[in-house]
Amino acid sequence: MKTRYPNIVEFQVSGDYALFSDPVMRVGGEKFSYQVPTYEALKGIMASVYWKPTLIWIIDKVRVMNPIQTEVKGIRPIKYHGGNDLSYYTYLKDCCYQVRAHFIWNENRPELEKDRDENKHHEIAKRCIAKGGRRDIFLGTRECQGYVEPCVFGSGEGAYDDIPELSFGLMYHGITYADEAYSSETEKHMTANFWYPVMRNGVIDFLPPKNCPIHKTLKEMPMKRFGEECNNFLGLREFGEVT
Repeated sequence: MKTRYPNIVEFQVSGDYALFSDPVMRVGGEKFSYQVPTYEALKGIMASVYWKPTLIWIIDKVRVMNPIQTEVKGIRPIKYHGGNDLSYYTYLKDCCYQVRAHFIWNENRPELEKDRDENKHHEIAKRCIAKGGRRDIFLGTRECQGYVEPCVFGSGEGAYDDIPELSFGLMYHGITYADEAYSSETEKHMTANFWYPVMRNGVIDFLPPKNCPIHKTLKEMPMKRFGEECNNFLGLREFGEVT
């Protein structure tokens, strides 16, 4: 898509711990982190920094700055029917990543077409990054607090700059919800995407969700519409600015 203004944003996110677990492996109660962040986790971070239903954040690439290390912790999860339990969670530790992203318009939201001011949203996003985000930042899961700050992607020394190529096998990419469906086949469903990431000189270039080689339909999910005809979107009328 050609854009009037370049809307790329770059930021660094860091934290003491991260847990980018495969949702499929959470069923047994124990969680094991992937070695690198998932597309969905980074998209969630960007949404915590700045999100509007008018746009869709696309994660272009991530750069792994620190060595990949893990730490196992014994966790006592809440049991709502009484008794004690113990689970082992495997976290990444001392995490730091550089991220490059951009946004596109959500074509499934024609009712928000008047809000498609690219320069406005781009400038707001950059200010939000400089402030550390609008909402709490976490790395994969709520107990892993993260911190966001502006950066120049590629600056500084990374732990894997001299490693030509490192493959991670089949990996969970993310979920496409009906609101962001990219085709008629996914517009009424929740779809999980999978791919085969490869890190080259410390950088992983993400595929867009629609280009992932494996898609799995999880369940039906019709998209919620907004508008005056639905009686759930008043716009400026709510503030008395439109008669």
